[in-house]
Amino acid sequence: MPPRLDLWVAVISRKPTTGPCSSALRHNFSSPPLICSPTQQPNRCPVPPPSTTSPRRHLSSTPTLLKRSGKHEPRAADAVPTEKPKDDDPFDFSDLEEGIQKALERLKDGLGRLRAGGRFNPEVLEMLRVMLRKGEAAETVRLGDLAQVLPKGGRTVVVLVGEEEHIKPISRTILASPHSLNPIPSPTNPFELHVAIPPPTKESRMQVLAAASKAGETAAHTVQEARGRQQKKLRAMKLARKAGPDALRKAGEKMEKVVQKGSAEVKKVVEGARRVLEQG
Repeated sequence: MPPRLDLWVAVISRKPTTGPCSSALRHNFSSPPLICSPTQQPNRCPVPPPSTTSPRRHLSSTPTLLKRSGKHEPRAADAVPTEKPKDDDPFDFSDLEEGIQKALERLKDGLGRLRAGGRFNPEVLEMLRVMLRKGEAAETVRLGDLAQVLPKGGRTVVVLVGEEEHIKPISRTILASPHSLNPIPSPTNPFELHVAIPPPTKESRMQVLAAASKAGETAAHTVQEARGRQQKKLRAMKLARKAGPDALRKAGEKMEKVVQKGSAEVKKVVEGARRVLEQG
């Protein structure tokens, strides 16, 4: 049943002072009119909750929280390098030690070849140049590229030729070498040449010992060259004032100890090789 119009007019025209209906009207003018039932008194009308009559919207923004840098997390711009550059560290001997190590490696390699037979080392045969063609189209090829040179045992070397046409040129080359060698074909395999190595004479032994001493002198000179480069580096640091006098003095003393150790190692290797060569 629709509400009576006279009751609605009475409610609107009445000037409320207190009561739930008056507070609801003051709350929101755009809300739908509150209509009381005929059986209820005007000042006792049920008032809907504010959330259903006039919802409120609150605009808010949450500030972005930034991580606070801790004491143990320095910025990249403030980071201090933990290692000094090689040019700024007077106690960096990596270049010096590397130079000494290379000198020792070359020395041991050279002396090892001498211990393997001196001038009659099988590698000497591999390095001979074999002439395959004569005349204007002359061609020389390394013997090791045409055959395999293998120690058979004792003082005999076996040369295994790969092609039949290379057997005679290789034999002629070995005969013409200054090592007094005579290749003999194998009775069972024509591609196999047996080369007898003559026993070392006093003259050949002296030549081998001289070669060992020469290799030691070369290694010692290489060590001194590495020392000169290190000393030049320290002098440049002194002129640029990259290190103090005390640090440079201590670095120089340590450098001399490293050089002395390398020189002693070179001498030890040469003396050991000479003892072996003298006994052979």
